[in-house]
Amino acid sequence: MYNFRNDYSEGCHPEVLAALAGVNSESVIGYGADDYCKTCADLIKDLCKAPQASVEFMVGGTQTNFVAIASFLRPWESVICAHTGHVNGHEAGAVEATGHKLMQAQVAGDGKLTPAHILPLVEGGRDEHVTKPRLVYISNATETGAVYTKTELTALSKCCRDNGLLLFLDGARLGCAMASAVNDLTLADIAALTDAFYIGGTKNGAMMGEALVILDPALQGNFFRMKKQHGAVLAKGWLLGVQFQALLRDGLYFKIAGHAVEMAQYLQGGLKNLGVPMMVDSPTNQIFPIVPDKLLPQLSKLCSYEIWSKADEDHTIIRFVTSFATPKESVEGLLAELKKMG
Repeated sequence: MYNFRNDYSEGCHPEVLAALAGVNSESVIGYGADDYCKTCADLIKDLCKAPQASVEFMVGGTQTNFVAIASFLRPWESVICAHTGHVNGHEAGAVEATGHKLMQAQVAGDGKLTPAHILPLVEGGRDEHVTKPRLVYISNATETGAVYTKTELTALSKCCRDNGLLLFLDGARLGCAMASAVNDLTLADIAALTDAFYIGGTKNGAMMGEALVILDPALQGNFFRMKKQHGAVLAKGWLLGVQFQALLRDGLYFKIAGHAVEMAQYLQGGLKNLGVPMMVDSPTNQIFPIVPDKLLPQLSKLCSYEIWSKADEDHTIIRFVTSFATPKESVEGLLAELKKMG
């Protein structure tokens, strides 16, 4: 069976596994206070051209999102996000559980926020009887695989700074966003335009892990205590630093993300050639074919995938996701089988 369910089904990239094996016999100080994490944090700050930044290694995306938001906001402050945003639709109320309301903006199919989405919510929050919007949450890539351009992120950044808002970028799939053909952002650009963002490892070659980059010094104080309070400090913290060193030191992170994007685009193009329509035209490693319901039982025997939503009474939107480990043969094999099915 071909695997297109997600980009974290495999353990980790072989070079990451080799790096972990290489330190397996060492006795290392815990809780991220080790030389591996320090060296990797310095590497990330250099890549971001942000010497003032603080780098915090976390285990997973949901953990990173809710701990960062809980740390950055006061109790009466709220978050502006797209209604399709991961914090809203896939995290079981993790942010709300820390006491922060999500102010949802209804966005288009690409999942992107714009200043036009943000400003009405800011205006509505001026009343002292409601929560005050303080942070704008976006993800790159979005939940539907779209990528923010430098012009779009610059406009969002200006809007946030003009209105006293923090801009926080969820980078769980940042590798594939930056490997996309439509991307024109660098890590340094993202660091200059946001107050905090993270480099996702779980969905791009790491066994687990996200590297949170906090750019605004005012947000850095006591962050370790907040991590500890929320159960987000890994005792064997050096394992995160080792993995991100292996991914980022020589550009492996972007190389393997490029492979995932290439495989998804090959699959998307092949499906279009077979007459299969898409919910959106995704430039990253997630694609969203619209298939007849009657085809689903046969498709489920061929490959793993996610049901996304109903398209109409007789059609369903599904999601295919590729990863660093997706072989070209799987894409070709699936397309060949679908062609036989007509």
